[in-house]
Amino acid sequence: MTDSTSAPTSDAAPARKVLLAAPRGYCAGVDRAVITVEKALELYGAPVYVRKEIVHNKHVVETLQARGAVFVEETEEVPEGSIVVFSAHGVAPSVHEEAAQRNLRTIDATCPLVTKVHQEARRFADEGYRILLIGHEGHEEVVGTSGEAPEAITIVDGPSHADDVEIAEGEKVVWLSQTTLSVDETIETVDRLRARLPILMDPPSDDICYATQNRQVAVKDIASRCDVLVVVGSGNSSNSVRLVEVGLDAGAAAAYRVDAASELQESWFDGAGTIGVTSGASVPEILVDGVLEWLAARGYGDVEEVHSAEEHLQFALPPELRRDLKAAGKS
Repeated sequence: MTDSTSAPTSDAAPARKVLLAAPRGYCAGVDRAVITVEKALELYGAPVYVRKEIVHNKHVVETLQARGAVFVEETEEVPEGSIVVFSAHGVAPSVHEEAAQRNLRTIDATCPLVTKVHQEARRFADEGYRILLIGHEGHEEVVGTSGEAPEAITIVDGPSHADDVEIAEGEKVVWLSQTTLSVDETIETVDRLRARLPILMDPPSDDICYATQNRQVAVKDIASRCDVLVVVGSGNSSNSVRLVEVGLDAGAAAAYRVDAASELQESWFDGAGTIGVTSGASVPEILVDGVLEWLAARGYGDVEEVHSAEEHLQFALPPELRRDLKAAGKS
């Protein structure tokens, strides 16, 4: 399955090159989550159960399945007493309670930046705020965050829903957001909310994660120079889907999202000179390499990497896994 717009055509035969956006691909939270499952399989042996997709990438999930990870939708599908890993997107407190009731050994691979939003939600709820959570209804991260204080949280699914929000007179109100949204869309939503709710308070820090912002900035830096932009990422990856939208808004003549090179179509590149390539924050570099090889075989072997930011952040593995690795002498 691919997302696309119509590709441009031209009678000219322009010089062919690729602009490769940087940064791209794995963020620190995704890297931590994937390594968590890999280390759990090495330490405990298969099967290791994982609630939901550990990250939203088809290739990653299939690779871990081949090694013995078993992906389930809910904790009730995990045999009692088994090991279960919670995905990078986070879970509601009720999921932890369900796991405890089933005597499951849990490893929480929630991205620390998502955990920060959970903590903010709890704090603002305790202080009596109405929390406007900007995010996509039904997305795992939004479900997990709203579960921290369901009675205090109202989900605002983009700018078009901002006008539907009702706040009681005198009620304190603050906004939080899903970490993988488009920065521009989030700003637009907040502006629409504030136009109706001047008392709306900002969170103490920006919830959009550094990696999401950096990848969007990197796409903006190359988009206007691209006849075609290729975004590598799965269709259920919010940040990957947003990169297509950001690229088009920033001037790319056409943009397509693919899981891998096998989904590329020759017709997309008819008459195209400059091809932009990037990938979402849950995409391993091997998939980008495959796209570059496909393009090189068709005359796009000149690759210029365009650097927009440097990333050096790393997150420690979940403490429960670090403890067991240390005990086994594998830390």
